[in-house]
Amino acid sequence: MRYLYSVYFDAARIALQSILAHKLRAFLTLIGIIIGVAAVVVVGASVSGLNTYVTDRVAKLLGANHFMIARMAFSGHMSDEEFERRNRRNKRLNWDDYEWVRDHCVSCAEVGVELGTQVDLKQEGIEFPGAIVFGVTSNMADIEDKTIAEGRFVSPDEVQRSALVVVLGGDIKDRFFPNTDAIGKTLKVRGLPMRVVGIEEKRGAFFGDSLDRHIYIPATTHLQIFGRNGLQIHGKAPTRENFQPAIEDARLTMRNRHRLKGNEEDDFGLVNVEELNNQIDQFTGTIAAVVVPITLITLIVGGIVVMNIMLVSVTERTFEIGLRKAVGATRKQVLMQFLIESGMLCAFGGVIGLLAAYGVVKLITALAGITMTITVGYILLALIVSTVIGMIAGIYPAFKAARLDPIIAQTKTP
Repeated sequence: MRYLYSVYFDAARIALQSILAHKLRAFLTLIGIIIGVAAVVVVGASVSGLNTYVTDRVAKLLGANHFMIARMAFSGHMSDEEFERRNRRNKRLNWDDYEWVRDHCVSCAEVGVELGTQVDLKQEGIEFPGAIVFGVTSNMADIEDKTIAEGRFVSPDEVQRSALVVVLGGDIKDRFFPNTDAIGKTLKVRGLPMRVVGIEEKRGAFFGDSLDRHIYIPATTHLQIFGRNGLQIHGKAPTRENFQPAIEDARLTMRNRHRLKGNEEDDFGLVNVEELNNQIDQFTGTIAAVVVPITLITLIVGGIVVMNIMLVSVTERTFEIGLRKAVGATRKQVLMQFLIESGMLCAFGGVIGLLAAYGVVKLITALAGITMTITVGYILLALIVSTVIGMIAGIYPAFKAARLDPIIAQTKTP
């Protein structure tokens, strides 16, 4: 054991001395490895950051432990034929469906309604095209985890009596009531004056679509103004552990409402946040599977440069190799020395590449405001791959050094 420790320790010490003896050459050799490792880590951070960004936006848009039942709700890709088939089969949901699910879904913490319609707002010469008017029940703020910055959300009493009240998104508040308190003021929707009772906290954009262009009115008021097209039933589980049981309970409740038999498929669509998050993971995973191998090509190019420099090193140290073999060093020991030197060289490059990647990620995050997350998986991938490439790149030079004849090698000029 001590013998093996001594052999490997001496080989590592000699390798380190050789690297430090030619610092500039070693650094120039490692530029390819440094760039490759930095590229892998930065790309990985970008993919992980994209995943985090989209997941957070989905959580802000839909809330946690949240599911939705609608006439045509689905996640993922659907063929045109399947869409047409469902469109003919699925029933339009109505207020009675909502009340049935609300009263019979015992596993659901909350059940609410939401309807959406795009309108152009205009008041006193100020226009806001493409606003989304949502008709909601009072508990949709809890279901979708909304945060009200000023005032309050729609109340149960206002839903019951179809009151003309409205909660504004941040962009709409800034357009119609800039630099002033909007609570208590009036905003016209389809010509009807609605009293502002609350302002939603700004939520930013989701893939270029602002979430602050929304306004919320009582669902019953929305039904009277815009009709019952697009009614959606939203539910929320009390905890993450009860999420799947709550979804299944709501699904069975809706099937009972529509009198579906056991072998009949659902005539409604159901989407939950977990399915969307899984789709996001698959999407970002596909991106990583395509992009990361491309960046690894840089590491391979860096490995070729390392192999070239190691061949030069073997040529320069022919006398040293011959002397070591003359005093008893075996081929295996010489081979191991150069493999360790090559692997150590690339490991140093990997560490420097990690530091460079950390700096780039921090710089991009500070300047562009883009969320980027350096994960342990990509760090290990970059370090392991760079070290392995270094070892592979050193195989031929090391093998060449190990095969040198000690008598011929000692005749070379040191």
